[in-house]
Formats: sequence, C-alpha cells, structure tokens
Amino acid sequence: MERIVLNETSYHGAGCISEIVEEVRRRGFHKAFVCSDPDLVKFGVTDKVLNVLKGANLGYELYTDIKPNPTIENVQTGVAAYKKSGADYIIAIGGGSSMDTAKAIGIIINNPEFADVRSLEGVAPTKRPSVPIIAVPTTAGTAAEVTINYVITDTEKKRKFVCVDVHDIPVVAVIDSDMMSTMPRGLTAATGMDALTHAIEGYITKGAWEMTDMFHLKAIEIISRSLRGAVNGEKEGREGMALGQYVAGMGFSNVGLGIVHSMAHALGAVYDTPHGVANAILLPTVMTYNADATGEKYRDIAKAMGVQGVDGMSLREARDAACAAVAKLSEDVGIPQNLKGIVREEDVDFLAQSAMDDACRPGNPKDPTKEDIIALYRSLL
Repeated sequence: MERIVLNETSYHGAGCISEIVEEVRRRGFHKAFVCSDPDLVKFGVTDKVLNVLKGANLGYELYTDIKPNPTIENVQTGVAAYKKSGADYIIAIGGGSSMDTAKAIGIIINNPEFADVRSLEGVAPTKRPSVPIIAVPTTAGTAAEVTINYVITDTEKKRKFVCVDVHDIPVVAVIDSDMMSTMPRGLTAATGMDALTHAIEGYITKGAWEMTDMFHLKAIEIISRSLRGAVNGEKEGREGMALGQYVAGMGFSNVGLGIVHSMAHALGAVYDTPHGVANAILLPTVMTYNADATGEKYRDIAKAMGVQGVDGMSLREARDAACAAVAKLSEDVGIPQNLKGIVREEDVDFLAQSAMDDACRPGNPKDPTKEDIIALYRSLL
C-alpha cells in the first residue's frame, strides 16, 4: 500500500495572495496568528500579506521570534504567544523556517501532550490535526507548504531533528511568485538547489514509486530549465522555480529523502550553514557515491536536465552525465564547490554520527556506514 498526502487547496500564480481573504471567510476563521521572520518584516515582504488582511478587516497578531534554523525555544515562545493571542488559525509567511515553526506550534496547540518539542522527533503519534495553517512561501525551495515534515534545531545538543506528521500539512498553500521576487541572488540559488536535491533524492529514494516519480522527474525538468534565469532575476525563471519546488514537494514529502539531507542537517546544526547551500555542495558528490544503487534512474535525470544524446550512452556514461549536469548547474548559480572554510576536521566524526542518526538516512538508495559518510565529508575538504 502507498499513501499520498497533499494540501486540501493550493493557489498558484502571481498575485494569488488575494485569495487568502476568500479562504478565511469561507472557513469561518476569525483571527490569524502570523508567523514570519524578522528580515521579511524588515524588508516589507510580510506586509504584502498583512495589507491583504487589513484591506478585508481581518484581525491578526504577528509573531517574529523565528531564526533561520528554528530552535526549540522559537517553538515554545510561539506556543505561549499563540495561547495569549486568541487566534484560531495560523498564516506562515516565509521560507522553511517560518513554516516549520508554524507547524510545530500548530501541532502542540492541538496536541498539548507533545509540549516537550523533542517528543515530536521522527513519526510522532499525534492524534489531532494541527491548528489550520495557510502557508505562503517566500522562497522557491523548501516546499514546506506542501510537506508533512518540519525540522527543528536543538541548540543545546547541536543537532537538527526531523519531524514527520500527516497532521502538520497546511490546509491551504498560496504559491505567489510575487512573494518571492525580493529574494537576493544567493538565496535564490541556494533554495533552488535545495529544491533540486528534493527532486533527485525523492526520485532515487527507497520509497519511490510511479506516482512520486512523475512529480520528481517533472520537477527536475522545471528546475534545471528555470534556476539560472531565476538567479538572474528573470520573471519566467522565478515563476518556473515557484512551481518546480512545489511539484518536488508533492513527491518527496510522501516518500522521503536520503543522505544529502542527513549530512546537510548536521552542517546546519553545527555551523548554521544555510540548508540549501549545504545540500548543493553535497549533492554531486553523494550522487556519485549512490550511482551504482540507482539502476537506470540517472539516465532519466540526465534527460530531464536537458543532456543531449543520453539514449546512446552506456549506463556508466549516463550516470556521469547526470552528476556532471548537477555540478554544472550548481557552479553556474554560484554555489561553493567544497566545504573548505565550513567544516573543521575535528568535527567530522560528530557530523557523521549526526548524519547516521538523521531520519532521512534510511531512505538513501545505498545503506552507508559511518565510515562512508566520514569519507564523503572529507572528500569535500
């Protein structure tokens, strides 16, 4: 048996944040608890949605105690603020950080027995759906608006933990490319490579099947066609990335990922490395490591990325071509090519153990040993 969980409703296209008003009224919501990070507030991005709410006389309270890699404390403070606010639904505006924080708050409010945030790690047996969430992404990357996952950082133990819960998926996703138009070049590149990692890892993960393959191959195609243009600020590229990252989310949320994510989560927890940057640096190297456990799938990836003459290649050539196409895209959008200046040699053992313990590791097409992961980190130093 397979299972697919998706948003109840999603809107796509420039300007679609205006649809929030109709959704709120139709659902009978009264007051929004708006989760958004301080930078988005500062640069006026959050205001685009707040102005829609104000224009319709819809009440809200703004919560901004959210870090780029959201912490247990961000969630606990948010739970307390939600209880005080008198809100009955959440609007999450931002990248993965705002949406992950919102999911954890929404789950704890309706499942108070999980008030200890660490108890949500893995597949937590929550009984009730989260407080209803309307998710408005401002980055084209994490697809947190359509996934059943969220990631919280335990600063005390220097680790990130992944939570997987069908109860946390936002009821409405609003994918408005105008909300993403202020993303700086570096963030566009990093979040775009995160989306490509989702699509590729989701396509080769152990749980992959025909329905998710359909999403992942289409996402790889859209992202490889759109990311360079998006980084250069082209409208068509940005719109393509808004869609491509969402399509990837429709897939990987339902089948899991692999060790690119496990290794990237460790880097984020120890060095606060931006998640997309960590994924992008690791992806070509880990793809090479995984190649011999992926059958013909790299041939499909190379084709989806626009590589010419793939059908005439040997399997080995096709695999090399897929890895090379990913490395070239990463280089073209300005991602660092190694972990120099990020990883310290004395941390490698701890990072590898964290990656082995990560919830994404079992989905990898090849079962790595801790030594394998140490070797992968070291090869990028």
